[in-house]
Amino acid sequence: MPMQTIRQILSITPLFKGLTPDQIDDITNIAVERKYRRGESIFMEGDEADGFYIVGDGQVKIFKTSLEGKEQILHIYGPGKPFGEVPVFSGSQFPANALALVASRILFLPRKAFVDLISRHPSLSMNMLGELSMRLREFTVQIENLSLKEVPSRLASYLIYLAREQGTDDRVTLDISKGQLASLLGTIPETLSRIFAKMTTQALIRVDGKQIHLLDAVGLEDLAAAGKLAE
Repeated sequence: MPMQTIRQILSITPLFKGLTPDQIDDITNIAVERKYRRGESIFMEGDEADGFYIVGDGQVKIFKTSLEGKEQILHIYGPGKPFGEVPVFSGSQFPANALALVASRILFLPRKAFVDLISRHPSLSMNMLGELSMRLREFTVQIENLSLKEVPSRLASYLIYLAREQGTDDRVTLDISKGQLASLLGTIPETLSRIFAKMTTQALIRVDGKQIHLLDAVGLEDLAAAGKLAE
């Protein structure tokens, strides 16, 4: 990955929003490019957090696995998204696993070098606090969805979230498989397929391959809040 490309990735990363060109250059100088094959592990739960990562190209899933082998996807990140940054500042271990869903180029920022940068550029600390606060809100919503809401409500909430994330009003692009989406929503693919079919029948959505057309925004908002589909 050319140095200029690394700099461009760092420039669009929310973590570094508002930094000066010189500060971005300092971060570029400590970033290390790593390449991962599809299905290759980036780190495992319990590994020492000696730095954190930013997706350059590709897609990464963050997940936990139960003793019975059941997988729960926590996040799926694309280009520009940081991950693994939370435990870095406490010098602890990664609390989950990270795996490349597709062939990916990842930027690694070593813990010691990055902490040294923060000591010289306090504005970085404010950016980190903002990013970590946003992650905390996301986890709070995810826990609420998984523990308190029915699967249709979780799916409606996720589609609304995707629309906001992708900056669209009437359609979203699903860039993960139905199986991965099922894991992310805490269900199984068969249940998810039935809910997609019922939401289609009730004219809430229309599925066209990876494109999902949001036909009834008010109905989706009501489903996200109420939790159950009409029979």
